Amino acid sequence: MTRALSTPPVIAAGLLAGSPQPVLPAGGNLLLRPWEPADAPAFLAAYQDEETRRWHTRRPSTETQVREWFATYRQDWQREKGGHWAVTRDGDQVLGRIALSGLNFDDGVAGAGYWVLPAARGAGVATRALSALSAWALDEIGFHRLQVDHSTRNHASCRVATKSGYRLEGTKRSAAVHDDGRHDMHLHARIRGE
Repeated sequence: MTRALSTPPVIAAGLLAGSPQPVLPAGGNLLLRPWEPADAPAFLAAYQDEETRRWHTRRPSTETQVREWFATYRQDWQREKGGHWAVTRDGDQVLGRIALSGLNFDDGVAGAGYWVLPAARGAGVATRALSALSAWALDEIGFHRLQVDHSTRNHASCRVATKSGYRLEGTKRSAAVHDDGRHDMHLHARIRGE
């Protein structure tokens, strides 16, 4: 059943699915591109890292499973449910992941998430990737609001969000389960035109 809205959707259905997922420059030699099957080893390696595992409870266990995730990522784009990019150096070396999820075209709202491989941390990779993705989503696609939430204990993610123009809006108490129990979550948001 379709819902009758009293207001038009912020983003027209079909806008994403009607074109291929874009490759986005992120400054310097960083390029955001769709995941490729050959990226499976690097993706799986990220989830062997203790710091990545600390913040992500949904983890692949094999390269076959990673490739299944990549297939789901392609379906997410076609169904307009999300967009998932490899953060790369010159389109080749995988440095991290960035994604848009929870796409709400009616209200023009989406969530952003990211991780970076250990060797790329501390060099501004996540900040440049999030800034580039945000500019594309807000300015080119027309989202009105993008959100990032992360554990209040994840200080690196908080710095990335803040440096990328996401204002801290508050704390969601006991909002997520991690391996060590429940965590409070910071909610950051960036609004088009800010």
